[in-house]
Amino acid sequence: MFEVLVFVYENYWRGDACPELEQLGRKLNAAGFELEDIQQALSWLDELNLASHKTELIDISQAKREHHTESAHSMRVYSVAEQDHLGSACLGFINFLESADVLSPHMREIVLDRAMAIPGHPMHLDDLKIIVLMVYWSIGLEPDALVLDELCDDADRVAH
Repeated sequence: MFEVLVFVYENYWRGDACPELEQLGRKLNAAGFELEDIQQALSWLDELNLASHKTELIDISQAKREHHTESAHSMRVYSVAEQDHLGSACLGFINFLESADVLSPHMREIVLDRAMAIPGHPMHLDDLKIIVLMVYWSIGLEPDALVLDELCDDADRVAH
């Protein structure tokens, strides 16, 4: 499924530029992806769309200001299920992105929601990085160059 998500990310610059799921499914089929992977990816993308547009998005610059004032004493506590599913490498990476002020609390919750929807655990860090990219993509934000470099450090994956 992650190969399908990478293909979608690389071929459609933003979530709003992506065709409707039915048409996207036909394009993915024509590109040679397996039907099961396509169906899983389309279902996952549909849920991503719902999660990213369900609540109001806080601009990253606004989130940076609020992160240091309003939430200075708050902390996200991960459930046992989240800890087991994500593992220490993924949780550490999420913490790294938050501490670098490139992942707002709103975006973090979308990332966690979509990561928890992936079967099997612990999750691979490379898969989590794709999820983070897809969250940026779905809300129409382009990660800055350093973030993009961190998310796309795998030589087999190329981002735009």
